[in-house]
Amino acid sequence: MFFKIVSREIVEYFLPTYTTVGEKMARKIRYGIIGFGGFAERSIAPAIQASPNSEFVALQKRSLAAAGEKARLFHVPLAFDSAEKLANHPEVEAVFITSAVVRHAQDTFTAAMAGKHILVEKPMAMNAAEAGEMIEACRSRNVKLMIGQMVRLSPLIVRMRELIRSGEIGTPTFVKTEYVYDARLSKRQWLKNRKIAGGGVAFDIGVHCLDTIRYLLDDEVVSVKSQLAPPPTETETEQTCLLSLKFAQGIPASIFCSFISSYRRALIEVIGQEGTLSAENFPFSDVTIPLKVVLGKNGAPAETRVEDIVVPNLYESEVSLFSESILNNTPLPVPGEEGLKNQLVLDEAMKG
Repeated sequence: MFFKIVSREIVEYFLPTYTTVGEKMARKIRYGIIGFGGFAERSIAPAIQASPNSEFVALQKRSLAAAGEKARLFHVPLAFDSAEKLANHPEVEAVFITSAVVRHAQDTFTAAMAGKHILVEKPMAMNAAEAGEMIEACRSRNVKLMIGQMVRLSPLIVRMRELIRSGEIGTPTFVKTEYVYDARLSKRQWLKNRKIAGGGVAFDIGVHCLDTIRYLLDDEVVSVKSQLAPPPTETETEQTCLLSLKFAQGIPASIFCSFISSYRRALIEVIGQEGTLSAENFPFSDVTIPLKVVLGKNGAPAETRVEDIVVPNLYESEVSLFSESILNNTPLPVPGEEGLKNQLVLDEAMKG
């Protein structure tokens, strides 16, 4: 391997195995990651490299030296310290934006102007106004915009939706979710800064719960009541959040999420007139999750079964589906409009 300094803002690494369009990469989408931090290193880069229809060819960090170091580590041919330079490079076809939330909108505008398809990590933006502008920017440049709400892609959640639609548990009467973890162990301390993160735990993991419930019920939120602790300020975010939601069909739902917990834990339960569905660890990847189905009769549980659902790497799933949509010009599984709907609810929740 050797490298060439093209300018003060870009370093290109040319690998002997690197191929171009028209060769064996013809059916793969070439990705650049904007905002290559710990999350991208742990989750997104390996997902792109594992995807059969995707290729990881570029990354961007604020430091050129750091970008070059990570490029060598991941055997990536292109390294940048500028989102604009990455987006305008001809070898990059799509970008995965994993920068801090405050950067999502601007990085989306930059990539859209360069004509690149965009997969942006959740939450979509700092607020609904930004989300709407992101959608319009991509629409005007005729590029795809997908949001990284990968939990709805889980075979567990898909199966739960199938069971709800089948009528096996009757009409849903309530959905509840919980998701907590110990944020003291996280290196993402910027999540506490509202000017960078937009919101705290509601934006970080509450949005996964929200998107999952919306997907399961195939319905939209019409009212939101929230309790946030501590109350967010202009500069600091909430650490614990309780949301009470009402959906258009009249079904209530709740979301409890917190950064204050001794360990990571997630639960989801759908209560219906004829039975219940419940599962732990519902947002997780690379795991087998027991889905518990309980059907009632004469006021008591009459039948209980457990379906073991194998969940693959959901980050790889979202990347592969995004690439498939680009290659075949098919609808996106989570288009920007879905992110906007989540963002509208988050905006209301932040009012407390």
